[in-house]
Amino acid sequence: MTTTAPGPLPPEAPARTAPPWAPLVAIAITLLFWASAFVAIRHLRDDFSPGALSLGRLLVGAACLGVIVWRSGRGGRARLWPRGRREWASMTAIGVLWFGVYSVALNEGETRIDAGTAAMLIQLSPVLVAVMAALFLDERLSVTLLVGLALAFAGVALIGVSTSEHAGQDWLGVGLCLLSALAYSVSLILQKPLVARVPAVMVTWLACTVGAVVCLPFVGQLLTQAASAPASSVWWLVYLGVFPTAVAFSTFAYALTTMDASRLGVTTYLVPPLTIVLALVFLGETPPALAYLGGVLSLVGVAVARRRRA
Repeated sequence: MTTTAPGPLPPEAPARTAPPWAPLVAIAITLLFWASAFVAIRHLRDDFSPGALSLGRLLVGAACLGVIVWRSGRGGRARLWPRGRREWASMTAIGVLWFGVYSVALNEGETRIDAGTAAMLIQLSPVLVAVMAALFLDERLSVTLLVGLALAFAGVALIGVSTSEHAGQDWLGVGLCLLSALAYSVSLILQKPLVARVPAVMVTWLACTVGAVVCLPFVGQLLTQAASAPASSVWWLVYLGVFPTAVAFSTFAYALTTMDASRLGVTTYLVPPLTIVLALVFLGETPPALAYLGGVLSLVGVAVARRRRA
């Protein structure tokens, strides 16, 4: 009896490399949609409670991302799911902290303190990210990064001081915004090694789904408030789920695969200046002159922080 030796396996298709401008486009999309989220949340605060708003946004985002993940898993051998207890633990923590705790705490915090102060407190997170990245991810705290962080935070502080009403501020609102900043920072550090092994869209979908499960206790509020809210507000809620959640978190996770967590984190200092422009266009809110100076200072700080030594 004769046997035929198996022929050589067909070569695998080479992995496609993304163009060099793709991460910058991903960051720009993330920042624009995240800035628009502040405007949408401010618009919806009279129609939806913080918990209901978070749950509705996450349900829409998880549904959109689920379709993308399903289509991605139909035709390839690429690894999609996390493996092992450690990866699943990180994934669950990201969902609970970033999509659950962060979302609800920020929504509630913005009902207690003004938007300028809230933005200033949230922007403590890039500083926390830089320190934790140096401790846990072995990223280097360069002089340019530290100087850029200082300049960008000073710019955000100017925005916060200039737009703050200094009235009706309570310590619970401040604490909730600080809790949001901490939840964001820890989640970003957990996400950095995870997106190196699992596709960004899968990480975002699983985390969004976990966050929606965490917010399920607010389902009664969501159903009642959605039934009584005007149709335009419901569509704004859908917008929050599709673009600032499904799209922006996915592009952020993709950008995280291409750069240091600390340098990516500092780009979020551009969100407050973008929010000022969007609020001026869509809400007719005119910020004081000092806020414009703060926006320019934030831009300079981000530019300095992202510089690399030749």
